[in-house]
Amino acid sequence: VCPGREGPIFFGDEQHGFVFSHTFFIKDSLARGFQRWYSIITIMMDRIYLINSWPFLLGKIRGIIDELQGKALKVFEAEQYGCPQRAQRMNTAFTPFLHQRNGNAARSLTSLTNDENLWACLHTSFAWLLKACGSRLTEKLLEGAPTEDTLVQMEKLADLEEESEGWDNSEEEGEGKFPNQADVREGRELVKSPTDSSLMVDCGNWNVQSRNQSVFRSLRHLRQVLGPSAFRMLAWHVLMGNQVIWKARDADLVQSAFDVLRTMLPVGCVRIIAYSDKYEEAYRCNFLGLSPHVQIPSHILSSEFAVLVEVRAATRSSLYPVLFDDEQALSKYEFVVTSGSPVAADRAGPTILNKIEAALSNQNLSVEVVDQCLVCLKEEWMNKVKVLFKFTKVDSRPKEDTQKLLSILGAAEEDNVKLLKFWMTGLSKTYKSHLMSTVRSPTSSESRN
Repeated sequence: VCPGREGPIFFGDEQHGFVFSHTFFIKDSLARGFQRWYSIITIMMDRIYLINSWPFLLGKIRGIIDELQGKALKVFEAEQYGCPQRAQRMNTAFTPFLHQRNGNAARSLTSLTNDENLWACLHTSFAWLLKACGSRLTEKLLEGAPTEDTLVQMEKLADLEEESEGWDNSEEEGEGKFPNQADVREGRELVKSPTDSSLMVDCGNWNVQSRNQSVFRSLRHLRQVLGPSAFRMLAWHVLMGNQVIWKARDADLVQSAFDVLRTMLPVGCVRIIAYSDKYEEAYRCNFLGLSPHVQIPSHILSSEFAVLVEVRAATRSSLYPVLFDDEQALSKYEFVVTSGSPVAADRAGPTILNKIEAALSNQNLSVEVVDQCLVCLKEEWMNKVKVLFKFTKVDSRPKEDTQKLLSILGAAEEDNVKLLKFWMTGLSKTYKSHLMSTVRSPTSSESRN
């Protein structure tokens, strides 16, 4: 409530809107009481936003008022000095209503301030005020807790920053000493980690390259190149957590393939060695790029837990039909997908794989829609992973109860169970520690008993 006749006031309702009004007076030598009253009014339907904007509006509107009053005061003083009107007004009969005096209408603001450009200035000030008030506060749409991918990315970035700080500290402590070769190698890796573009992209943006720069533009494009049956075998191994090995001379092609394939997995399940001159064990990476001359152990080639994609020089250019100009490079290659345990054509496979293939084969869905479909499918199955983790690892339920839970989740099939167990490794440390501390706290254990 405004304490006096002059000042700001707030009022309104949900139906008609809410008003911020600032009342003030302008000096007028021809007006009763030597002044006229005006108000600057701001109307808004959002009550909370208007209240939060009160300090901003009050300061800016007060500045406009001070400028108007300053100009009017100069005109008033000049008129009073030239022709005092007080005696004439004292003899005029009193009336609470505004009316013409001596045949002259009430004076306009331009007359009171002696500023012909007043309305243009006011219009500019009000337009700026509306724009500034509308953009100074931004509403954030909160869609619940952050996803597991977001938590894992934040944890990886935190680890990189911690390693970088540790290396900087060790450099300061060991200044003046010549490090040995192992220290140099380790230091180079640690210094490179926070600035290396590929590693930073790894943690911040899992769509590493734009489709225009990538060899494979999308998951659908990769499926078209490999063929439906070969792609299904490859995707099955990716989702199961088996090691995916690509052998090719073109490191960019391998990196592009991994960038596309990784979109099927949660961020925490992705471990990539993009290109290496020696074979790396599966515990180190589930995506491995190798140069063609690297020898792969025989037990890996015959293993059911690995799949090999060999990129060979094509015997004829028509092996892969060129549909676009940027696919000219792919026409030079032949892609051979092999595994020690080929996926049978009639095998049902994990449910998510069937849904992914259905989305990829549906030409009515754009690439952007398919990307969103992948996000939704991953979130759906990560929620199932969270339920299974709490049920088995935290609550330690018996095997019979676990089977019932899997049936309820629609994941009782063997492939679905394997997928859930692998995806469980992708849960963030934050989620696991929070769940363990919450469930195993004394309060929660007492409530369960």
